[in-house]
Amino acid sequence: MGAVKKDDILRLLDGYDKENITIATLGSHTSLHILNGAKEEGFRTAIVCQKGKEIPYQRFDVADEYIMVDHFSEISNEEVQDKLRKMNAIVIPHGSFVAYAGLDNVEDKFNVPMFGNRDILRWEAERDLERKLLTKENIRIPYKYNNPKDIDRAVMVKFPGARGGRGYFVASSPEEFDKKIDSMKARGWIEDEDVAQAHIEEYVSGCNYCIHYFYSALDDEVELMGIDSRYESSIDGIVRIPAKDQLELDISSSYVITGNHPVVMRESLLSQVFEIGDKLVKSAAKQVSPGMNGPFCMQTLVNDDLEVIVFEISARTDGGTNTFMNGSSYTYLKYGSGMSMGRRISREIKKALKEGGLEKIIT
Repeated sequence: MGAVKKDDILRLLDGYDKENITIATLGSHTSLHILNGAKEEGFRTAIVCQKGKEIPYQRFDVADEYIMVDHFSEISNEEVQDKLRKMNAIVIPHGSFVAYAGLDNVEDKFNVPMFGNRDILRWEAERDLERKLLTKENIRIPYKYNNPKDIDRAVMVKFPGARGGRGYFVASSPEEFDKKIDSMKARGWIEDEDVAQAHIEEYVSGCNYCIHYFYSALDDEVELMGIDSRYESSIDGIVRIPAKDQLELDISSSYVITGNHPVVMRESLLSQVFEIGDKLVKSAAKQVSPGMNGPFCMQTLVNDDLEVIVFEISARTDGGTNTFMNGSSYTYLKYGSGMSMGRRISREIKKALKEGGLEKIIT
């Protein structure tokens, strides 16, 4: 069918009733604060929801309209798209939307206006492209191994796509790599074809901080929105077991994200935080126009030399934004209380509708 063209999307947007815009998303991941934030900014809201998963959205009353589907993947079906267009919908992408709709469909079939840059979503999913975004402006990242046979120290092994940490593992030799690959395949977490795409990088010993930013294309400014850390299973369960007992148990560690908690960094690190955020926006603008538009996240480790080392990025709203639905320490400094990432997105859309500039923030 060919890639969705921005000009076609802008023509669709031209035909919208701008007084009755609906903010829509898929019912998962970060949709609660996306839709609640839209309501706070005065928009109607719509949710594409898989049957049986609607209860949280009903209980929290965040959606004015429900489009019920048998499977999340149906969001890219023409019938669903037509309903969204008739609602004058602008869709907000998040990790589950990308995973269930599929990158190919988002790029080639999803003819509904989206907030942000749909072209950059592939750059976060494919490790080599992600690495190009980070290295273009010399952002500090872990050393990468091209072949598992070369493993000579502790490494972290990851796989493409939005997996929420599923299938990730640590290894320190080629033999341990092979053993853990077999274990992950036995659990059904990875397939044979995933192994060739394994991303193997230096394991950095440090504290985990996931840093959430918003780049305003209207104001040309990078904002720090919040920081979180993750609860991961089974690694967080294992570290609660005394070391002598760990050695006696045959438990394979995994890094499946099950929750998030808000954190703050020591103030002296914030200069690095803003520096790497600015660098990523600059790199993205050069390589995948219009760049890192709207929310993004840099997943980092801070070592004992106080280096902020980036090991992964999200080029859209990240799950950790759920930790500041009523605002973070950092949004309090800029906005006062109550600024979620969802509300910040809707405020940007509202400003563009009022003052012009929709073409800068919609693809």
